[in-house]
Amino acid sequence: MFEVVSDVSNYYKFVPYVKKSKVHSKFSNGYKADLIVGFPPLNEKYTSKVTLDSPSLVKSVCTDGRLFNFLLNEWKFSPGLKDIPQSCVLDFTVSFEFKSLLHSNIANLFFDLICDQMEYAFILEAQKRFGSPSIKSHILSSRRT
Repeated sequence: MFEVVSDVSNYYKFVPYVKKSKVHSKFSNGYKADLIVGFPPLNEKYTSKVTLDSPSLVKSVCTDGRLFNFLLNEWKFSPGLKDIPQSCVLDFTVSFEFKSLLHSNIANLFFDLICDQMEYAFILEAQKRFGSPSIKSHILSSRRT
């Protein structure tokens, strides 16, 4: 899962609403990436600083401030079941605030749907790359506010 989540340059191929994704400005533990996201009828560009700590963390922070007052995504990976080595526990956190009231209202209307679609997209991409899962995905807890 770390490999799929850290592959920001290919998000446009499998993550809903990502129209373009380009990695640049690489540094020792990550890179900066430009993303164009589309929440029809709008498309917006923003830049994130992505920090990698393989295989346990992918952290993305919006750095340009045009679309968001703040945006933080954290994907934390830890070992899964002891008897199933190809399993992991994934803890995903997203925190954001749009600058625009329009963007905020659209996101509020469709927040649960967007989150569900994005979760599924990463799981599906992992299946395409690595085959069927060792075990069925389970949501241990979920809190959306």
